[in-house]
Amino acid sequence: MNFATKVLHGTSCFDPVTGASSVPIYQASTFHQADLDQPPAFDYARSGNPTRAALEEAIAGLEGGERGFAFASGMAAISSVFMLFSAGDHVIVAEDVYGGTFRFLTRVLSRMGISVTFVDASSTDAVRAAITPETKGIYLETPSNPTLKVTDIAAVCRIAKQQDLLVIVDNTFMTPYYQRPLELGADVVIHSATKFIGGHSDVVAGLAVTRDAALGEQLYFIQNGMGAILGVQDCWLVMRGLKTLKARLDVSTNTADQLAHWLEAHPEITHVYYTGLQDHPGHQIQASQSSGHGAVLSFDVGSRERAKALFDRVKLPIVAVSLGAVETILSYPVTMSHAAMPAEERAARGITDGLIRLSAGLEDVNDLIEDLKQALEYLPPLPKIKEQKEAFSRA
Repeated sequence: MNFATKVLHGTSCFDPVTGASSVPIYQASTFHQADLDQPPAFDYARSGNPTRAALEEAIAGLEGGERGFAFASGMAAISSVFMLFSAGDHVIVAEDVYGGTFRFLTRVLSRMGISVTFVDASSTDAVRAAITPETKGIYLETPSNPTLKVTDIAAVCRIAKQQDLLVIVDNTFMTPYYQRPLELGADVVIHSATKFIGGHSDVVAGLAVTRDAALGEQLYFIQNGMGAILGVQDCWLVMRGLKTLKARLDVSTNTADQLAHWLEAHPEITHVYYTGLQDHPGHQIQASQSSGHGAVLSFDVGSRERAKALFDRVKLPIVAVSLGAVETILSYPVTMSHAAMPAEERAARGITDGLIRLSAGLEDVNDLIEDLKQALEYLPPLPKIKEQKEAFSRA
């Protein structure tokens, strides 16, 4: 089945018991055991629930993996997956990961005796050079948040397999509609399902999928042991959102593409980050390993003062900490998604005070352009902005 059909009919299309077109919310914490010698499929809701199982089967099928897992948040999924490693292990991590991931790695995981090296994962040579005898895994986020750097997933996986390393990929921006890292050699895929998969700014959730059953058993042991599971009502909301994923992304991605080209030509913008632009350094790799460029872009207006002026003037996008929803969302990474990252670390990664992230929603693109246009007209002047933009382009 093609994706549009599979997302509706691949798994969890209807309840096998009643035929209901929507999998029921099994609001139960425990399950009757009719025969002590023959344990049922479900006994205690932390260990498993029919509603959660339906979601986990659905995401595993869409990613092409063996086991799926639903967690209480994207960070619950990420932190649980990192529990696959042990004290003394070393993990290579893409340097421009989500700020919450950076915080967990540097302030929590470091206390567990697990060391991390941040590298520019868009360079496979940098990834290879960071491998030590203690290295046990590589963690990627591609395209990265918020500067949209692209990592060649298959190339990194080839390097990893030579050293028997796990490869974990945060696939939140692309979703399984556009990108399936397991098919490129990755071992684990992670999603903040709060974003595109849920899609309506009404649920917080995390998902993970393992490529093989043995690794799935290890992650299930961690999920069950730590208990950071997704509640059944939230599971139902995520499944509802999942059904419209393709339709929403088709519209949002088209809007993001038009906005990126429009912003790139605007004299008040110093730089636009979007893999769909031909001059993006990762454009070709993205096109080769994914079927789309997604609905997220970032653009730089040159300073915090100018960014605030734009936020104060826009009327249609909401200004919020998130992305991937039906409404267009503007975020300010410096104080939102990457606030946990020290200023010097942000600067080294190109997360400037003028950087704004935009997640395109389902509004009419022309209305969004008109709104951004009027907001940009009121920005404070930035001397020599055109010369800076031209110099950046030449570089």
